[in-house]
This record gives sequence, C-alpha cells and structure tokens, in this order.
Amino acid sequence: MTIKIIGAGMGRTGTASLKVALETLGLGQCYHMTEVLKNPKTATDWSNAAEGNADWDKIFNGYTATVDNPGCNYWKELADYYPQGKVILTVRDADKWFESTSETIHSSAFAGFIKNSSFGEMVQKTVWDIMENRMDDRKYMIDFFNNRTAEIIDYIAPERLLVYKVSEGWEPLCNFLDIPVPDTEFPRINSRDETKQVLENLLASTGDEEAMVAAGHAVHKD
Repeated sequence: MTIKIIGAGMGRTGTASLKVALETLGLGQCYHMTEVLKNPKTATDWSNAAEGNADWDKIFNGYTATVDNPGCNYWKELADYYPQGKVILTVRDADKWFESTSETIHSSAFAGFIKNSSFGEMVQKTVWDIMENRMDDRKYMIDFFNNRTAEIIDYIAPERLLVYKVSEGWEPLCNFLDIPVPDTEFPRINSRDETKQVLENLLASTGDEEAMVAAGHAVHKD
C-alpha cells in the first residue's frame, strides 16, 4: 500500500472534511492529525521526521492518503517520495485562516495545554518550529500562508495538483480524481466557533491525558 493522495493544505483549511470526503469516495484510509492522537506512540516517528530521519512507509502503513498536520508540512518530501501521488492543496482566505488558527490550533491556551507531552513536542517540531514560533504575528502568518501556497503551485506539476476550497464540494475533487460524484452531501465536519467552544470547555477540565487527547481531536476538526 502506498500514498496516492497528498494533502498539502494546512490545518483549518477544511482538512477534516477532506479526510471524510476521500474516505467516502472509497479511496482507503486517510491520515490526519487525529491519527496521532489515536496512536500517541507515533508522535516519536513524526519527531524523527522533523529531525530528518523520516520513515514514511512506517508512518503511513495502512493508509492511502494523508491530509492536515503534520503531514502537510512535509508536502515536498512526500511529493518526491511518492511521485505517483496526486497533491490536493486546500486553501481559504488567509485572514480568516489566521483568525481561525489563533483561536484553536495555534492558540496559547492550546499550546499550554499540550505542553510537556509527547504530542506537544511533536506539534512543536512539526508545525510551530516551521512557522518560527510566530503564530500570533498576523502579518507574518498571512505572508507565510500565501507564500507557501505560491511555492506549492510553483513546485508541483499542474496536472498533478488540485488547488481546492472544500466549499466547492464534490465536483472539482471528483473531476481531479476521475471518480463519479457520489449521491450524498459533501461532509462538513466542524466550524471555528464549534471548535473554539469545545476547546474552551476542555481547557476548563482537569487537564488529564484523556482530556488532552479529546482537546486535540476537537481542535483538529476543521
């Protein structure tokens, strides 16, 4: 089994919806940050990848697609390692993306909540270090988002790349993958307000490992 679809879009660009959509289309199991939360030991594999010692076949064993963090931050390495894989870049308005992430997956509250855990260490190495730990700098992050989008479009061959807003629904996705449009509504997994409220509720809890995992699931639904 090998990765056939590489999701290059960052968290909070509709990646959870895309994961469900790809699985609904019968394309096999799709990797997402929530997979790390289900299997905490795999955080070490991602930390190794961040240090230049990636074992992609081990990480993605049993999966045919990957979306969201942390995989999206290694889009170039994955595109080169799986040269037959198609690349889907989920995008949205950069300002709205910043506002969404600053209240959820890049918030200081969430960072504090996962601190001193293997999951927190993995997020630091595979996400926040790449952003130079400037997640609260609006101008930097918006430029980061837009420059990253341009870099991916420039690097990936046009016939291999779909630049996609999940609000567009099934048709562009299915056309790109050469799959019939299913007779079902396109999945909408979560919104910023819903995610923020769940996170706030969890942060008010005891902060034990179970709550940390639940919080991670919540903020990575987008």
